[in-house]
Amino acid sequence: MNLNATIFFQMIVFFVLAWVTMKFIWPPLTKAIDERRQKIAEGLAAAEKGKTDLAQAQARIGSIEASAKADLHARMTDAEKHAAQIVEQARAEGESERARIVAQAKQDAAQEVQRARDALRDDVANLAVKGAEQILKREVDARAHAELLTQLKAQL
Repeated sequence: MNLNATIFFQMIVFFVLAWVTMKFIWPPLTKAIDERRQKIAEGLAAAEKGKTDLAQAQARIGSIEASAKADLHARMTDAEKHAAQIVEQARAEGESERARIVAQAKQDAAQEVQRARDALRDDVANLAVKGAEQILKREVDARAHAELLTQLKAQL
């Protein structure tokens, strides 16, 4: 065969193959590449949107955390104030109770002193009567001298 004819047929086969490739193979291939490119672009956009959403969520979490810390601090302050108020109220109640107990004890002591004085007056009056009996060597009439004993108790 002739070298020129071979080259010519090879050129025709090449152009036919190029035309078939461009007509039937190339469009689906470019369509698949374009679809893949579109999916990659959408994925990158979704990833970028995810990053911005994550940043916004982290900012919201930070603000919620700061709000929670402020609320916790306010509640702790309120609790401390309430505890101090309770302590002060208990202290005031304790003081009033102490004052009441002291006053009651003073009153009880005054009554006991008065009872002791009365008992001592009675004892002194009885001793005076017995002493007078011993001195006079006779019994003193209690009815006759009841007024005298009452006056003696009042003087003591």
